[in-house]
Amino acid sequence: MSGKGAPELSVRNCGDLRVAVVAAQWHERVMDGLVEGALRALGELGISEPTLLRVPGSFELPVVAKVLAGRGYDAIVALGVIVRGGTPHFEYVSQGVTLGLTQVTVDTGVPVGFGVLTCDTEEQALDRAGLEGSTEDKGHEAVTAAVATAATLRTVSEPWR
Repeated sequence: MSGKGAPELSVRNCGDLRVAVVAAQWHERVMDGLVEGALRALGELGISEPTLLRVPGSFELPVVAKVLAGRGYDAIVALGVIVRGGTPHFEYVSQGVTLGLTQVTVDTGVPVGFGVLTCDTEEQALDRAGLEGSTEDKGHEAVTAAVATAATLRTVSEPWR
């Protein structure tokens, strides 16, 4: 979900969902904003005891998300920042993280909120981090998307066998 055209999601009756937030440590100021936005969103949704785990960088997000998905969490939120540099590292890490998190959610059926910023500059990341003066709050948005999807999945009944 991004900027203009983002849906206005209404999520109700989700206070009992088990939600984990996995956050990278690189780009501390940006990450502080993303984590704060995510935790604020969880509080607004009535989820009072989320799990918060920190990993070294964005590349480590998929493996931790996969383990959490196998441990009974209803939704996982992955937060990270990848800033373009002068080498192909940006493309490799961005693609690996994106594909890894997609694989987790498709393989396990547990929604993963994608709060990984892939930006050309640190200024762009700061503008999306939900900090004072930021135009977007991607941590908050990632939580809302993951929890809304988990709530939707609750409405799907098991097929007859």
